[in-house]
Amino acid sequence: MFNPTVARLTYRALLGRRRALILFALPALLVAIAILVRSLVGADDTTANGILGGFALGTMVPLIGVIAGTGAIGPEIDDGSVVYLLAKPVSRSTIIFTKLLVAIGVTVAFSAVPILVAGFVLNGNSQQIAVAYALAAAVASIAYSALFLFFGTVTRHAVVFGLVYALVWESLFGNLVPGAKTLSVQQWALAVGQKIGAEGAITSDVQLPLAISLLAAVTVAATWYAGRRLTSLTLAGEE
Repeated sequence: MFNPTVARLTYRALLGRRRALILFALPALLVAIAILVRSLVGADDTTANGILGGFALGTMVPLIGVIAGTGAIGPEIDDGSVVYLLAKPVSRSTIIFTKLLVAIGVTVAFSAVPILVAGFVLNGNSQQIAVAYALAAAVASIAYSALFLFFGTVTRHAVVFGLVYALVWESLFGNLVPGAKTLSVQQWALAVGQKIGAEGAITSDVQLPLAISLLAAVTVAATWYAGRRLTSLTLAGEE
């Protein structure tokens, strides 16, 4: 189910010059903010919670997910180079699964790891906040990668759709509209973080069993539909 050649090509595409700049810029900004805040106000749990939950998990993680998820396959479909990949004796499901693993790896590396570092800088992991948010980011990375990879297979405007979802649905409706919170990857991830952090340190509007079920359902469904979509693409001369 995993193809090293596909993985290498995907990593190369994701870490190209323009995408790499964005991928490095967001975590660097988070760590810089953490250092500045710590130097100005000292270790403060409330401030750390606000930065890690608001900017890091609420904005940075979905944006990195958009870059990694859509970038794993969208550009190849847009420019037609995917036909060369599909012409190889590699199953469509293997291609999707490999690209998903690469997208997850990139998203976790550029989101969960910097969040852990920023958390330790902000308050030294008081109330397990740094670890809790890092784990929440890792869990969210899986669902975001699958969802945005799916977007990349169904539309040429995957980045636009991804940004709308990340910035409008997740950051706006997902935080402000009670009913929408149940359908927010961010809230599902917060439920996982809530379990790890000290009591009351992190809160979510979704119970943990439901959150885990929804995270798994979205990841599996998005991956399956992406595979179906890729399978529907035919090459010239295929019967």
